[in-house]
Amino acid sequence: MYDLIVHDWPAVRIPLLALGIWGVTWMIGLMLGFVTRPHAVGPEGIRARSGADLDLDLPWEAVASVEKSRDVREKAPKFADEPHGRTLALRMQDETNVLVVLERPVTVRLGDQVSQVEAVRLWVDDLEGFMTAVRTHIP
Repeated sequence: MYDLIVHDWPAVRIPLLALGIWGVTWMIGLMLGFVTRPHAVGPEGIRARSGADLDLDLPWEAVASVEKSRDVREKAPKFADEPHGRTLALRMQDETNVLVVLERPVTVRLGDQVSQVEAVRLWVDDLEGFMTAVRTHIP
């Protein structure tokens, strides 16, 4: 659309074209960061990830419980004080569907914020598969 407006001015048209290509490339990279780095359950514990920004290891020794817990909050902060303690919420479109309550606080660095959390809320696409994998490690 902008190309039709600035078609007669190559000095404006070419930088806008480059900016548009860069923007599309950045958005694809951001999306692939979420697609290729999902939350994971393994023999060592749960790995909670949020794109390239966060890779949090939650060892089984630190996990008290994992439960289905749907939570929807618009424009909620990443860190919040909840009844089970300070909680990190890794939301997808303002929703989480898993609550991991910890035995002991875990230090989380998210950007320039460092905080101790007692629980982590996650959104997982395959909730039943995630919970089945957790049950193999936590009876």
